[in-house]
Parts: sequence; structure tokens; C-alpha cells
Amino acid sequence: MIDRRQFLALGGAACAGIAAVPLLARAVPAPAAGFAALEAESGGRLGVCLWHPASGARFGQRMDERFPMCSTFKFLLAAAVLERAGRGALSLDQRVPVRAADLLAHSPVSARHVGKDLGVRDLCRATLTTSDNAAANLLLPLVGGPAGLTAFLRAQGDAVTLAARYEPDANRFAADDPRDTTSPAAMAGNLQRFVLGDALALAARRQLADKTGSNGRDTSNDIAVLWPRRGGTPWVLAAFLQGSTLDDAGRDGILRRVGERAAAHLG
Repeated sequence: MIDRRQFLALGGAACAGIAAVPLLARAVPAPAAGFAALEAESGGRLGVCLWHPASGARFGQRMDERFPMCSTFKFLLAAAVLERAGRGALSLDQRVPVRAADLLAHSPVSARHVGKDLGVRDLCRATLTTSDNAAANLLLPLVGGPAGLTAFLRAQGDAVTLAARYEPDANRFAADDPRDTTSPAAMAGNLQRFVLGDALALAARRQLADKTGSNGRDTSNDIAVLWPRRGGTPWVLAAFLQGSTLDDAGRDGILRRVGERAAAHLG
């Protein structure tokens, strides 16, 4: 799922819009059908929150249930790093050593820098755009670890999301375990506050992007800011599919069709 995103690169030239229009907003609208039908087809549990902050309109299902974040937590991690940089608590130019022991499965950028170092800005870019797992683990200590990330979210008004572990353990999920979970509504709120709201400075908001996440087995997620093609104010969309019996392509297909139904509301 790492090559489906569009993004605004950290440190690069940001376009006038705060977020690029992601895959979820691109699909041609299909005939209306309920999210429950997609859930039944997936063989798992589908949580969706489609929210229009300007009007308060909100659609979805299982909006307040907990789902594993998988790599969508990296969006929150980048926001926490940018917030700290914005108030001078760290520098995006700070260098972080990369050791062989830091490498994990799927660390495409970090793997090229073993024995060297990467800037915080580069680590943020890597974890957002390639979902580099080692990069995420290298960034977490800069915000106080998973507990520090959770504290940051609480301070920003998110009372639900709970970051608790480093990669790859953050992908583990049990129905009675709230660690490394969020709800569609809570994540939609974070999209609003960190991309559209004033929790971060404008320059920082322009460096964030939509984010996917997957455990490679039965869970696939996508979170994004959606901009109507014909103009107007944006919507936010958080979609979480857990426990699906479909393969990767099948789960991605369910998320695409969630986007098709979301597009019908954008105008």
C-alpha cells in the first residue's frame, strides 16, 4: 500500500493546497451503497468517518470503535515532530545516527544510510512517503516515545488514540487491547486539526500528507483530506478495514470503493 499515496514532501516546495488529492478522492462515484455492504464483502470489520468540518456533516459506520492504526500512526508522529520543531524543542536539521541494529523489515530509506545519519526532516519524509519502519522508530524518541506521542495527542484534544509500542509490535492487535488503536472519528479529528486547523503552523501543515497502513495480512487503512474537484471546503476521510478475509488487492479495492462513496458527497 505504500505506493498509492500522493504527498507533499517534507522540505520540498509545497503547493498552494494544504494536501494533495489522494487516491480515495479520485475514483469515479459509483451507485450509492452502504458501507455495511462493503464490510460484508470484505469478511471483516470496516470503520469509516467522512466528515465535513465546515458544515459538521458526518457519515460513516463504526465511527467510534477501535481499529489498529498500523502505519497511519506515522501521520501523527510526523505531526508531533513538526509541532516540536515549530516551538523550537528540536530542529528538523538535527542529525540522527542510523545503525544496522535499527533496521527492520521495510526500511527502504534507512537501509541506505546504515553507518551514517539522517536529518529529522529526511526521517519524516521517509516515514510518511515510503512508510519506512526504522525511520519511525528513530523519530519516536524525539517526541518522548509512544507515551510521548499519546500525551501530545491528548494535549491536542484526542482522547481516544493510544500509541504504545514501536515498530513492528505496533501492528499487533487484539480486540480487547487498546494499544496502538484509534477510532475513525478520532483520526478524522486529527486530520482536521493537523492539516486544516491551527494546531500546527501553516508551513508545517503543508508538509503533512495522507497516509495508508497495513499489517500485510488482514488489515488495511487509509486516511486523507479530500478537496472537491469543483472547489469548496475540504472533507476528511478515515477508513479502517480490520479482520478482512481478502488479500492485499481485495482490501485495497474495498478502500477504493469507500472513496467512491465518499466522492458522492464532495460535490
